[in-house]
Amino acid sequence: MTVALYARRKQWPLQEVSVRLHHSRIHAEDCANCETKVGLLDHIESEIELIGTLSEEQRAKLLEIAEICPVHRTLTSEIDIRTKLR
Repeated sequence: MTVALYARRKQWPLQEVSVRLHHSRIHAEDCANCETKVGLLDHIESEIELIGTLSEEQRAKLLEIAEICPVHRTLTSEIDIRTKLR
């Protein structure tokens, strides 16, 4: 949604955005960029398809925007979930 809103504001010819996610669990020691080095980590691979006659510069900027959108920031931050019954 953030990518589409950004492209619309810039009046770029983005027709559609499609996002596919793949989730798996990996051993922490197999992740070179991760702070956690023990146990298992959730691993998410994201693939974004941008449909429209966009330049390479526009496509690169939209990828940059996707990586700082609120959902991406939430998923890459430390999360504390507390569940209770009502």
